[in-house]
Amino acid sequence: KNMKWSNSVSFTIGDARATTTITDGLGGTKIITSEGDDSNRIKKNQVVYQISADGVSFFFGAQVGDGGIRLDDNATINGNVFSNGSIGASNGIITGTVKVAKKENMIDGLNVSGDAYVDICINSNIFGILYASTSINCTASQFIPSPVEIATTSLPISQAQITEWENEAATGGTYVGDYILNGGTTYLGPKKIQGNLTVQNNAKLFLTGKVWVTGSVNITNNAIVQLDKNTYHSLSGIIISDGLITLANNSVSSGSGDAGSYLMYLSISALNPAIIIQNNAIVDILYTSNGWIEVSNNAQLREITGYGIYLKNNSRITYEIGLIDTSFLSGSGGGWKVTSWKEIE
Repeated sequence: KNMKWSNSVSFTIGDARATTTITDGLGGTKIITSEGDDSNRIKKNQVVYQISADGVSFFFGAQVGDGGIRLDDNATINGNVFSNGSIGASNGIITGTVKVAKKENMIDGLNVSGDAYVDICINSNIFGILYASTSINCTASQFIPSPVEIATTSLPISQAQITEWENEAATGGTYVGDYILNGGTTYLGPKKIQGNLTVQNNAKLFLTGKVWVTGSVNITNNAIVQLDKNTYHSLSGIIISDGLITLANNSVSSGSGDAGSYLMYLSISALNPAIIIQNNAIVDILYTSNGWIEVSNNAQLREITGYGIYLKNNSRITYEIGLIDTSFLSGSGGGWKVTSWKEIE
């Protein structure tokens, strides 16, 4: 609740003196050091507090459900890819390793810089090792016939977790109607919006908590959506939508600016597409458990997870290693927890 305190407090009992100091650590942690000094006999203890967070691991540049992936000319995924469905491409590029689950799924027309694991390979160039049951017009540095079926994997966020995040957003109250920002600077969250969210025309929206939108989300025309640095530090945040999410026209959506902080847009819709990012829009993470994600016209992002993904012309995903250990701010503003305690002197 933004309580004010002195960063250093001392008091004396007889000839002994105790001093407690609070300093800022990495990722928004607070380091509390307490030193006792009695006739130059010193004991010093230290405790570290961190805001509680929900951890989600994104191991791939793209992780895809049964819908699979389609890549058009010059569409690129810089990172590894795992798909429960087939990957079809028109000269698309994946710079890491590709794994496609299940028998009879395939890769077709793809350029892969790393290794590829798939049941059927067609018309593709694999610069690493190709592990496949069937290879038709595929080139590879080495082909190893591999009849072993790769098991499917679940997407990394459960419905129970999404419901919990929706409830956390609702703790900040409900705004009834369409929430429209047309220029200016606004701080928002946690909040449930019973309607649509629009941020446009150079508007700046700083998130101070989770936002749940029961309608659609539209971020466009040079709008900026960013996590508030004082709230999130190195933690990540979320905008959840029950409907279509559109990010377009040079909009930028990002974390707080600290390393490890990301902004994720999550749609629970089963629409095709449920998320559209286009026209030079930039974002960290896109996620939908049930729908398709469509990326086009020089859009850029760090990680993408969905039932199905369509990367159109010149779109690009560049995976960032910090996504393996992504921590989303938990609760309404988060609660503090002790992460370490030790005697340091």
